[in-house]
Amino acid sequence: MKKTSASAGKQAAGFSAEERAAIRERVREMKADAAKANGEAQVLEKIAAMAEPDRGICERLHALIKANAPGLAPKTWYGMPAYANQEGKVICFFRESQRFKERYLTLGFNQEAQLDDGTMWPIAYALTELTPENEVKIAELVKRAAGEP
Repeated sequence: MKKTSASAGKQAAGFSAEERAAIRERVREMKADAAKANGEAQVLEKIAAMAEPDRGICERLHALIKANAPGLAPKTWYGMPAYANQEGKVICFFRESQRFKERYLTLGFNQEAQLDDGTMWPIAYALTELTPENEVKIAELVKRAAGEP
């Protein structure tokens, strides 16, 4: 449903083109999940389609997550590479910078991630490059989020 703002004279839509595309991708993912599609292949395909430097960072993130949280299963979620627990709940995901025209790649964690720390804690991290220090921190976060020992 579109509304017109009399003061600005512009049309405002409920969802942006990028958001509508993400919704369409999610519908395809749900259909693929129902057909037991190979999540790892979908994730690798999404990463391969990314532009640099995001592709290189995401390839390394994928390897870090698989190595440090082997109990998480790769899948796509709203068109983004994601990793789910045994119940199918997405624990973490990453969003390329170009997806919503952002200046950084995002590594995010959902509410099922076991990252609670007092009354406030971060659930998303901006990455412009993946340094060895970042890799150590991400490995720790992923292990903790997945409940790995």
